[in-house]
Amino acid sequence: MYALELGGEDDRFAAAEAASAATGVEVVAPGLATANAVTDRVRNLAYTHRASELVGTTDASVESARVLLEAGLDREETASDAAPDREGTVAVRARDVRETAGIDTQRAERVLGGVLTDCGFAVDLDDPDHELRALFSDDTCLLGWLEAESVRDFGTRKPTDRPFFQPGGMDPLLARALVNLAGARPGATVLDPMCGTGGGLIEAGLVGANVLGADAQTKMARGAAENLSRYLDGEERATGEWATLLGDATHLPLPDDSVDAVVFDAPYGRQSKIANLNLDDLVAGALAEARRVADRAVVVGDRSWGEAARAAGWTVEDEFERRVHRSLVRHIAVLDASDGSSPDRIGDSMGVE
Repeated sequence: MYALELGGEDDRFAAAEAASAATGVEVVAPGLATANAVTDRVRNLAYTHRASELVGTTDASVESARVLLEAGLDREETASDAAPDREGTVAVRARDVRETAGIDTQRAERVLGGVLTDCGFAVDLDDPDHELRALFSDDTCLLGWLEAESVRDFGTRKPTDRPFFQPGGMDPLLARALVNLAGARPGATVLDPMCGTGGGLIEAGLVGANVLGADAQTKMARGAAENLSRYLDGEERATGEWATLLGDATHLPLPDDSVDAVVFDAPYGRQSKIANLNLDDLVAGALAEARRVADRAVVVGDRSWGEAARAAGWTVEDEFERRVHRSLVRHIAVLDASDGSSPDRIGDSMGVE
């Protein structure tokens, strides 16, 4: 079992994204979830900060955490599975998640650190070999050994810092979560048929997916290519390939079932610039075309497109709302059309390596 430290304020959304890299994800307290198993893709998650191999769960008190740790170290089978080699150095990091537990985290670190030193561990607070995470939230405490941390480099890819910029671009944190929800990973092909400046494609490419962008405006298709080249080419190139093209989202030059997932941010407002279609017709056509080429999609808009998705043959797996500012709420629909015969979409479960 693993403890997941969730980011943001919407735990349901964070847990849904985490399920792209873990199995059996369940929110157990504000900002915390557990998972039966995780993959190394947890490092690519936007709204999960850390995954720790779980020692156990108890109530949110320092004394209960101490008893849990001692019991875990005393059990030979637990020590061999969850505790690190005692020849390495350790440190304890305690958190009062969202300040919901009222815990003195410094005292928790001292008490739990004392248990470890009494059991023969050497403490190194600056650069430990192993880190024990004591996570207090509401009335729950999760205790675990840190396995993986997500890479928090989203600030280096702000829309305004890209070579090609247009107002209204999505921030990379949310874009990463959306492509993860769609199933971006090495070996997968992700399509954005309304790619704009390519923000979503950048994030999908950085996690190793092959990415394809289409846009009805020449300047957007060219600008997206410039941005993709900036972030996906060069010495730190991702494992996948990328391309952009000039194209109509309602009539894509692609064969049936040719991509693994479609992600797009529908235009906001009532009118589109594609063949003078109104927005309802444009999105309906794009959803039908997405259903033709893929069996998984994520669509974003300033309103819910769930009913339009159902009309196009999709099953709405989940819907979320993300407030941007007072006058804009992004509605997110996660769509699926698989018949259940394909493998689990996050792949085989494994421990983080």
